[in-house]
Amino acid sequence: MKDQHILNVREMRITDISLIADYWFLSDPDFLVRMGVDLKKMPVRKDFEEMLEQQINTRMEEKAAYALIWEAGNLPVGHSNINNIIFGNVANMHLHLWKPEFRRKGIGTTLVRKSLSSYFNNFHLKQLICEPRAINLAPNKTLEKAGFTFEKTYLTIPGKINFEQEVNRWVLTKLQFENNINSINQL
Repeated sequence: MKDQHILNVREMRITDISLIADYWFLSDPDFLVRMGVDLKKMPVRKDFEEMLEQQINTRMEEKAAYALIWEAGNLPVGHSNINNIIFGNVANMHLHLWKPEFRRKGIGTTLVRKSLSSYFNNFHLKQLICEPRAINLAPNKTLEKAGFTFEKTYLTIPGKINFEQEVNRWVLTKLQFENNINSINQL
C-alpha cells in the first residue's frame, strides 16, 4: 500500500483492454446511470474490446480515440481517454477512476495533469474539452483544480452511450497548458 502514492500515467496496452471493459461492463448499473450512461446504448463487450484494440493498432494521426492508463504504484486504478479527435486542433477528454477506494482522495487532479502532455503533444492539440455531467461533482472539481476553464452548462447528448443531460463544458488551451507546466516547473 505504501507505494500507491506514486502516480503514473502510461499508454493503454493490449493487456489493459479487459480492465477497461470490466469497468464498463461490471460496474453497478446505477453508478453508470449517475455518470450519464444510457444502458440501452452500451455496445456488446466483444465489440467494445475490438474497438479498444483497434485504437492501439492505429497510427497516432489517424486515431479516432486514444486511452491512457492511470496507475497508483503499479496498480492500474483508472483511465483517461480522448475521442472526437481533430488532429492538430481539438479533442474531447474523459476521466475514470475505476476503484471506489481511490476516489475522493485528490489523486484525480494529479493524474489528469500527468495525462495532458500526452494529449497535447501526441495530437498537436490547440485545445482540450471535457464535458462531465453537471451533477457529477468529482470530475468537475478535478478539472477546475487541473487548470481547465469553465465555459458553460448546457443540455446535450454528450456521447454515443449517453442520454440527454446537462453537462459542464471545461476547456484547456495549449497556452494554458504550457503556462501551467511552466508554473509547476518553477516551484
